[in-house]
Amino acid sequence: MITLSIHHRTIYHYHRPVLLGAHRLMVRPRESRELRLNAMTVSIEPRAALTWAHDVSGNAVATATFQNFTDHLSIDSLAEIELDAVEWPVFDVAASAITYPFVYSADEWADLGALASPQYNDPVGRLRAWSQAFVRGASTDTLALLKDLNSGVTAWISYQERDDEGTQTPVQTLDRGWGSCRDMALLLVEAVRILGFGARVVSGYMHNPTLEGTGSGGAGSTHAWAEVYVPGAGWITFDPTNRSVGGANLIPVAVGRTMRQVMPVTGSFAGTSDAFDFMSVEVEVRDQSSALAAPFGAL
Repeated sequence: MITLSIHHRTIYHYHRPVLLGAHRLMVRPRESRELRLNAMTVSIEPRAALTWAHDVSGNAVATATFQNFTDHLSIDSLAEIELDAVEWPVFDVAASAITYPFVYSADEWADLGALASPQYNDPVGRLRAWSQAFVRGASTDTLALLKDLNSGVTAWISYQERDDEGTQTPVQTLDRGWGSCRDMALLLVEAVRILGFGARVVSGYMHNPTLEGTGSGGAGSTHAWAEVYVPGAGWITFDPTNRSVGGANLIPVAVGRTMRQVMPVTGSFAGTSDAFDFMSVEVEVRDQSSALAAPFGAL
């Protein structure tokens, strides 16, 4: 188990004062058996009214509303967590799902719903053909298939950081041969959905103290990956950007059907079309296990 502090700052600057609309924030780490949130604070400048709720996927969502005109917006979140995810997990897959293809139970299929259905157009079957090429025969080891697909994304797609908003479609990522972590995560999710699996995208942070992980400019960064539902094992974490399985260095914040649903900060403003100046994002993930932790406010 390690104790980590996560400092995430997003800054927007405008050429002239604007009126900010409601902003949706997804910055609270998602608690689980492997992750415990000890404390968290969120600071916003200019002053905002902040309300919290849980969305349909169980993510903690904060909504910030503003009163006055401003030429800047700063959103600062600071969290302390305990992460207890093993580096080489063993998955207790149900006997019915050890080999692919298998059939989800009626309840599982109903609850997975759209998470088990492709969400993007594949007009000439390019993504379907690419996905099915990883199936080695009439009966294939399920975990081996998923691990092959996870590694296959990195083998086909070169990582390239993208600062612009949005996500490439899975077919665009295949055609271009490059993409960001969110593009690669979405490609894997859509590929396994085509094969009949339930899957979802995850946004959060990567702890990268050795600087060996792809997708991080330092010891920590925002990151995106995938989870696939396998009976018995439950939701299994796959990070195609780094060809890894399990969440030993990953801190989930939000899960969803598409990347649009799990973006850390979304919002709007009312002003002239040229009012926006720039946005910057800074993330620091520090190991607090052997250090004196900074003070935190109430959850």
